[in-house]
Amino acid sequence: MTMDTAQLIALAGALGWASGVRLYLVVLLTGLAGYLGWVVLPPGLHLLAHPVVLGVSGFMVLVEFFADKIPGLDSLWDVVHTVIRIPAGAALAAGVFGLDGGVMALLAALTGGTLAATSHAAKATTRAAINTSPEPFTNVGVSLLEDGMVPLGLWLSMAHPLVFVAALALVLAISVWLIRTCWRFLRQLLARVARIFSGRPDTALPPAFHLKSPFSKSDRHV
Repeated sequence: MTMDTAQLIALAGALGWASGVRLYLVVLLTGLAGYLGWVVLPPGLHLLAHPVVLGVSGFMVLVEFFADKIPGLDSLWDVVHTVIRIPAGAALAAGVFGLDGGVMALLAALTGGTLAATSHAAKATTRAAINTSPEPFTNVGVSLLEDGMVPLGLWLSMAHPLVFVAALALVLAISVWLIRTCWRFLRQLLARVARIFSGRPDTALPPAFHLKSPFSKSDRHV
């Protein structure tokens, strides 16, 4: 399948956004789609279909699949990949229009990097907030949801680009809300931990420090 302009624009957005969530899965699925002849990849993405790239990305997908489902390790993985996912998202989005794509490639890189940064920030803060809960099931459930969102987003961008753009706008709005909510919760949690370790009494905290996880159904004091 040869992609038209709308599909290329949507694909650039999908690669940028999804790279902030599951970079290696993005590389593997996009490369496989080109290698198997399901789509005709733009020249700037042909390298993804190389057997060596497919093998390395496939191995990293397996590593990330398990690392992302272990509480604590998933947040460490996110921290390390802060310097990897965002530039990779920008590069993949720019690759849709090629190195000689001029203005379109530059705009795609800026947009892809911004989308990758937003999705990565939402993922990292959400998982950090979830990790304050002792049970692992929410963590695994959210991780599996992310596993499914990436291939769905890539498929939508090529099969139904307008639907993808609308869905992406909704996901971005939710991501911004998650970043604000989870960061506020984590900031309050860190402030309380600092208060405890400083030796100050923890008996008369202001109401703001009576924390409730944004993912719990009942009030839960840290």
